[in-house]
Amino acid sequence: MPSPLLNVDLHCHSTISDGVLAPADVAARAAANGVDVWALTDHDEIRGIAQARAAALDLGMRYVTGVEISVTWAARTIHIVGLNIDETNDDLLAGLAMTRSGRQRRAEDMAADLAKAGIPNVYQGALKYVGNPDLISRSHFARYLVEIGVCENVSAVFKKFLTEGKPGFVPHRWATLAEAVGWIRRSGGVAVVAHPGRYDLSPIAFDAFFREFKAYGGSAIEVVTGSHTVDQYLEYTKVANQYGFMGSRGSDFHSPDDTSADLGRLPSLAKELKPVWDGWF
Repeated sequence: MPSPLLNVDLHCHSTISDGVLAPADVAARAAANGVDVWALTDHDEIRGIAQARAAALDLGMRYVTGVEISVTWAARTIHIVGLNIDETNDDLLAGLAMTRSGRQRRAEDMAADLAKAGIPNVYQGALKYVGNPDLISRSHFARYLVEIGVCENVSAVFKKFLTEGKPGFVPHRWATLAEAVGWIRRSGGVAVVAHPGRYDLSPIAFDAFFREFKAYGGSAIEVVTGSHTVDQYLEYTKVANQYGFMGSRGSDFHSPDDTSADLGRLPSLAKELKPVWDGWF
């Protein structure tokens, strides 16, 4: 069983999706912050894995292949992280390609809605932050809104724009939960619910979601993550134990300028949780 003292970070992003650093630069930051076991988990995309793996191994870190898949469940967007995947698996590659489709049209519609709210040309402005044209996202829009002074930081943007009921929000139909978990499992990976504390679901809906996730073969949830408060570390430790899930840990790092947790700087999982990486090395 791996040492509980390992510094494990299994959730972060690069320029391949909506991060601001190239995969090798994310690896360098992780290593500089003392990370021992690291995964790059770009949104719906695995093209950064080769560069990330090579950099991680050069820096002396253990590397875990990963991806974060966008899912629509009960009209909500929920993210499922796949860890220890085979990034060459045909089912996974086809599923990710399907999930990526439609992002550009959604981005254009988001920009049109922001223009109606008095903020023009946001699509063109967001493009300067896009490393992968297939994956223009709300985060790219948010960085541009910060650049032009609409909001002080990215967190403030998402309180005023780009979320349900706010200017710039455009829903998109992502993969189903069954599809995402299936792609991950058929590629040999483990399915993990990303930052469950972020989702606006009632207790009854959460129960239905966790039971459905488990029925499809999902086996872990993120407990210690940059999106959770200290109280939520405790809350989701209890949730993991209640449903028999393993626990995962990841910063959800996007940028050195973001206010959320940096790579490798979160507390450890509670001792009573079985870590998702148990038995991997």
